[in-house]
Amino acid sequence: MSHGTPATPRRTVRISTPSGQSIEAWVYLPDGAGPHPAVVMAHGIGAVKAGGLQPFAERFRAEGFAAVVFDYRQWGGSDGEPRDELSVPRQLQDYRTVIDWTAAQPNLDQDRIVAWGTSFAGMHIIELAASDRRLAAAIAQVPLVDGAAGAAMTPPAQGLRLAAAAVLDRLGSFVGRPVRYIPNSAGPGELAIGGTEDALYGLKLMAPREPANFHNRVAARSVLSVVAHRPVRRAAAIRVPILLVVAQDDTMAPIGSALKVAAKAPRAELYRSRGGHYDAYEGGKDHDNVLHAEVEFLHRHLGVRSAG
Repeated sequence: MSHGTPATPRRTVRISTPSGQSIEAWVYLPDGAGPHPAVVMAHGIGAVKAGGLQPFAERFRAEGFAAVVFDYRQWGGSDGEPRDELSVPRQLQDYRTVIDWTAAQPNLDQDRIVAWGTSFAGMHIIELAASDRRLAAAIAQVPLVDGAAGAAMTPPAQGLRLAAAAVLDRLGSFVGRPVRYIPNSAGPGELAIGGTEDALYGLKLMAPREPANFHNRVAARSVLSVVAHRPVRRAAAIRVPILLVVAQDDTMAPIGSALKVAAKAPRAELYRSRGGHYDAYEGGKDHDNVLHAEVEFLHRHLGVRSAG
């Protein structure tokens, strides 16, 4: 068992999955007797929990909410091979597994569980909010909610190069060839999941500030798991309160698709954050305001008195 800084008690747990692999999660517990409302949290594509999620978890804890922050299988501190491969169905299953674990803890309130996800995890948050009746609320921060629309943001020539790399990597996996990796974040024109100046800015903010199993890479075959998933189509089925934090100048996730969710989900709330995709994170121009909006949403819907 490990801990964070003395000012923010944090314990590490291993959560078993049906596959027999385990998920590594950090649990932040607020002061006082439980059961506490809990926020289940995970990152976007190519990132790990140590890369920028601590400030959110620490603030939620300080405000009276438990935070359960996890790495997907094959990423960060969790089990699974090959490393750094993305699978939308597997990541969604991991969210459900961690929600199961959270609901079973006696010091956490099974009736006040929130699913929180940022960037690519917006895919999972919309799907969960539409289908998982255990949730009390959901938060989707600078979310990607439509794989096809996200792919359309990539310049055509770059998209063809990514598709070719993905197909070759997948075909290679059938005959036992090593995984072909591509950078998650790189400069303009480079072959990467995100090849823009914004992506490089995000890499700076997402780099873990403590030892972590993190590599700026993604298995090329992962691209094939993205385009077909379009949870934006399920927006009208969302019955829980959901906060969508949509960046005004987002160049990484389609703004229009997220706004469709905000318009169609019956209990949706919208916060338009300043700046680009990564300005919601610590070090970004709107981090403090985003945190304030999320904390206010949690207090209002989970019935916890504000620490302030």
